[in-house]
Amino acid sequence: MKQATMKKLLPILIPVFCAVLVLVLFRFVFYLGYVPTASMEPTIHQGSLILGLRKFGELHTGDVVIFRRGGRTLVKRIAAGPRETYILNGSPVTVPAGCYLLLGDNADDSYDARYWNDPFISTENILAKAL
Repeated sequence: MKQATMKKLLPILIPVFCAVLVLVLFRFVFYLGYVPTASMEPTIHQGSLILGLRKFGELHTGDVVIFRRGGRTLVKRIAAGPRETYILNGSPVTVPAGCYLLLGDNADDSYDARYWNDPFISTENILAKAL
């Protein structure tokens, strides 16, 4: 009797288990991001979906990250990390500890640190590192 019940439940349990596994992976390990503008072209095309890793370890200059700023989720490249100096709009700026300076690859079509009042993004606002 027990074996017959398991045979009936198995076709239901396998898809349920797979769905729960996918939900857990995207909640805690992966992040699916969308690039609505041409700010990262030619690296990432407008309208692309990108996969990010939520548990990313140390970030470096050149990494592409998915982050939150002003209630929006954005995708940009790290131009400078904590305590690094960068020439921004003709003036040298030093990135504070725990922050990053983020710029789009397509300078002509990217609303990024060059235009923000506060050009630095704190580590807490970085959601994922693009894979």
